[in-house]
Amino acid sequence: MSRFKPVRLGKRGPSFLIDKRTTISMLIALVVVIGAFLISLGLGEVWVPPQDIIKVFFGAGEPLNELVIKEFRLPRVLISLLVGIALAVAGALLQGMVRNPLASPDVIGISGGASVFVVGFLVLFSDSNGALSVSIQWLPVAAFLGAFIAAVLVYVFSWKNGLSPIRLVLIGIGLSLFANAVTTMLMLIGPIYRASQANIWITGSVNGSTWSQVWILLPWVSVLLLAALFMARHLNLLELGDDISTSMGSIVSKQRILILLISTGLVGGSVAFAGGIGFVGLMAPHLARKLIGSSFGSLIPMSALIGAGLVMLADLMGRLIAAPLEIPAGVFTAAIGAPYFIYLLFKERGKK
Repeated sequence: MSRFKPVRLGKRGPSFLIDKRTTISMLIALVVVIGAFLISLGLGEVWVPPQDIIKVFFGAGEPLNELVIKEFRLPRVLISLLVGIALAVAGALLQGMVRNPLASPDVIGISGGASVFVVGFLVLFSDSNGALSVSIQWLPVAAFLGAFIAAVLVYVFSWKNGLSPIRLVLIGIGLSLFANAVTTMLMLIGPIYRASQANIWITGSVNGSTWSQVWILLPWVSVLLLAALFMARHLNLLELGDDISTSMGSIVSKQRILILLISTGLVGGSVAFAGGIGFVGLMAPHLARKLIGSSFGSLIPMSALIGAGLVMLADLMGRLIAAPLEIPAGVFTAAIGAPYFIYLLFKERGKK
């Protein structure tokens, strides 16, 4: 019990135990994310020292620094942070829902389904000049519908006396390839400007992020993150198996539908504004488990912190390595995530 510290809220309030190791690990992760946030704001063609960044936040910065930070870098870094949180939490939810460590939005085709609907939205509602005839605020809704349909298809086709990890991955990869083919077809029939924009989305990039996108994505991710934390207790029960979950009063089918809705909503929002940034939803939950264990009450926020850090650092590398050219953040996450996925695949095969 030395690992846990009892805490009581008030003299007669509720009491609970705090895991010291988990708390310390999450505080360290938070410091790292804050550091990555400040470094991302400061580094670039124009170097802005940390003290000048603080001055900008308090309205006392130089005009050039105000322009660079507030108009160009801050929206981009915030979108990176929100997208990393969304993809990481969605991956943790999917892995807990199907009890499959290989499940992640991009691997099983959910991101591909969202991409199809995003590109379809842009093609259908764009005129010859590339201007949208409807509000951009509907874009996350379109992405959510595509992600949800893809998730349902993968779940249904993978079910045969239970969910097989290998079957789930194979069907997800097949659906992802089909989604990429449909996306390419939509790019060919759409306006040239939207086609080039969609081509970047396929890889995953936060270049060109704006404040309007931040104000749309921020409440979207915040609400769904709170919903994910609320589902942590049910995910812990699902980890024990359907029979035990049912015997303890959990309605398994209802919980899975709610978890699926939350995870697809997170994926849809991230794909709508950053494209298919891959493998964040696979890597972040695994790294979080190695650090703090498998309890979803702490796994979800830890995954969110790791995911935010991964995407921010990937975008920073894309801005710096080939400057003044920019490499999409999805290139770096894929370069790290693809070998990690192969490692996990062989690890799961070795258990059979």
